[in-house]
Amino acid sequence: MSASAKLPPFDAADPLGLDDLLDPEDLAVRDTVRAWAADRVLPHIADWYERGELPGIRELARELGSLGALGMSLTGYGCAGASAVQYGLACLELEAADSGIRSLVSVQGSLAMYAIHRFGSEEQKREWLPRMASGEVIGCFGLTEPDIGSDPASMRTRARRDGSDWVLDGRKMWITNGSVAGVAVVWARTEEGIRGFAVPTDTPGFSAPEIKHKWSLRASVTSELVLDGVRLPASAVLPGATGLGGPLGCLSHARYGIVWGSMGAARSSFESALGYARTREQFGRPIGGFQLTQAKLADMAVELHKGVLLAHHLGRRMDAGRLRPEQISFGKLNNVREAIEICRTARTILGANGISLEYPVMRHATNLESVLTYEGTVEMHQLVLGKALTGLDAFR
Repeated sequence: MSASAKLPPFDAADPLGLDDLLDPEDLAVRDTVRAWAADRVLPHIADWYERGELPGIRELARELGSLGALGMSLTGYGCAGASAVQYGLACLELEAADSGIRSLVSVQGSLAMYAIHRFGSEEQKREWLPRMASGEVIGCFGLTEPDIGSDPASMRTRARRDGSDWVLDGRKMWITNGSVAGVAVVWARTEEGIRGFAVPTDTPGFSAPEIKHKWSLRASVTSELVLDGVRLPASAVLPGATGLGGPLGCLSHARYGIVWGSMGAARSSFESALGYARTREQFGRPIGGFQLTQAKLADMAVELHKGVLLAHHLGRRMDAGRLRPEQISFGKLNNVREAIEICRTARTILGANGISLEYPVMRHATNLESVLTYEGTVEMHQLVLGKALTGLDAFR
């Protein structure tokens, strides 16, 4: 660099200059979603969280559909066809508002819509995807069961043939969007192996009671799915998926969004702590001027922006068709774990105020406890990476 070259000023919001990696279209997507969240979510989210509900979810879904955020990285059938990086940026901005809002979008697009888009028949795609992309129809994804989580191969939900029909019996648990969904992608054991079904939720025998008394993801609809002799035509089965590869492929797509989204929760908490440290005075000066507080802020910033850089790298690999499931596990394990630590450290900077819903920190921290568990626990992702590193399977 020549002596006369002028360096850009240091930007506390982007200390590594990561915005330089984004093109104008990427930035436009990010800024559009950020503005929507600031207008439609942030003024209300503390109240929604405290009340344990997400009012107007159908209206919010339609608005997200109009933004192109539902099934964002899918192509055709009314989907936006955005890049993986653009989808990740949207997830980051949505989770900076609240994990429940990002979960609504992730389950709709990366699980329910992705399953139909990747494994469904042309008839199923035409029937469901345009209405799901617009937010007219909300979808859910039924894999986890009351007694089956990390070991989906042991699922108890079954589908049996009866003439040309299928009959489903079983239960699914912890299902985001379940009580408001118009279609449920349900995975069940059959004589042919595990199969997926597109189940209209008005089918007799299907019900989705909402789960209450949650202390995490409170501004999100979480349900149990009950399938009691649900009779479906042969056209309801997803023809492109037999075995666990189907649902696990969907989970990989959803986990990718979490790699980005968790950094949104971390960013919100870090920004709250930074602003507080600059203005909160103790011992005659702002607490941000004390060495221990600066050390906390520096460590938080390092992990936050390393996590965003990791998410960006994985997004570019996905766009190039080179992203492996083990690499998604790497990102999910690291970023959610670090996001929780950032939230906890931010809470210490805010002191007693950190537990108040006037600040987002405790809300993000409790939400991330769920994000840490769903789409694969810490232990499962550690074992995925352990197997990849050693070549030895430690799952059983």
